[in-house]
Amino acid sequence: MSFSVLVVDDEENARKNISTYLNASGYEAMEADSIKSAKIQLNEHDIDMVILDVDLKDGKGTDLLVELNSLPVRIPVIMITGYGDIEMAVDAMKNGAHDFITKPIDFDNLTASLERGGEIIQMRRELNHLRQSQLSTDNFIVGQTEEMKRLVEYAQKAAEKSVSVLITGETGTGKEVLALFIHENSPRKDKPFMAISCASIQPTVLESELFGHEKGSFTGADARKIGLMEIADGGFLFLDEISSMPTDIQAKLLRALEERAFRRVGGEKLIHVDIHLIAASNRDLKQMIAEGQFREDLYYRLKVVDLNLPPLVQRKNDIPDLVGYFISVFNLKMGLNVTGISSDALTALKNHTWEGNIRELKNAIERAMLFCDGETIHKVDLPYEIHK
Repeated sequence: MSFSVLVVDDEENARKNISTYLNASGYEAMEADSIKSAKIQLNEHDIDMVILDVDLKDGKGTDLLVELNSLPVRIPVIMITGYGDIEMAVDAMKNGAHDFITKPIDFDNLTASLERGGEIIQMRRELNHLRQSQLSTDNFIVGQTEEMKRLVEYAQKAAEKSVSVLITGETGTGKEVLALFIHENSPRKDKPFMAISCASIQPTVLESELFGHEKGSFTGADARKIGLMEIADGGFLFLDEISSMPTDIQAKLLRALEERAFRRVGGEKLIHVDIHLIAASNRDLKQMIAEGQFREDLYYRLKVVDLNLPPLVQRKNDIPDLVGYFISVFNLKMGLNVTGISSDALTALKNHTWEGNIRELKNAIERAMLFCDGETIHKVDLPYEIHK
């Protein structure tokens, strides 16, 4: 993801050196040698970040900093000076500077500062994208990692062809959200999406929930029940935590998938259905097969397309996108107008271990928005275990 950076410095050599470095690093560099020319550039172009010298020929860079931070959308500003004045640095940070570095420029420090500023922009772009497109809160966030982009590409192909999909990954990585994404990108998107967690249903009840039952087929069956496979006809059936399904029901599910037909519990009529099946598991199904706890034939029937969601700790570069997404979601739900997150708060989020994965991140942002006093989430607003 590229960003435009305006370099404001009246020393031509310093300005040119920074611009050359920025362009070589993949940024789009623009230049200004005064406050006046900087304002012209800001009015004429979409500037993502500003590198701003403290002392300029027509005034103080800190005055422009104050003006920039009074705008509805704050642009990350990196202040630079040749004097290394600590007190000046503190004042600049109080006035909203994203960072403060001294001349001669250490380009490693500049790179780190630009990357932190880029995360803020990345989060803001995602937030703006969601506002403009008015996407539903069930949309899947692809993020920036190549692994996630490939995974979504495979998911879209599976959606188009209506083949069985097995989604694996740790708890909280977004398996059901990915399943909903497949549904939304499928020719069956206007058909039912029926979901059931095999882990939350008693084994004795699960068969009836899936296939339905006839009146009088067992004690308590006072009326005919239509099962989820029948309700999902023409659409999707999502079986979450399929690893919890008893092996006898696994056998019945396999037969139903192969024959595209089944009988209700206690029934004789063969019911034909056309469903797009998605299954999910947070357990190692191959290990369960080796232990005799999961049917190998069902496993291969399910995993025509196998999608593995990485844990959040392996896709931390996606955190800004996810934060922007969750801010948009909770702005709608809570009637708030949070527009951003501070750099130190975003750094704290990226440094966290995220054992609860995306679900934990979602809860952290919801909590932070509940406690923040303005339009920006700060580090102190995050749960203690994250900001400590």
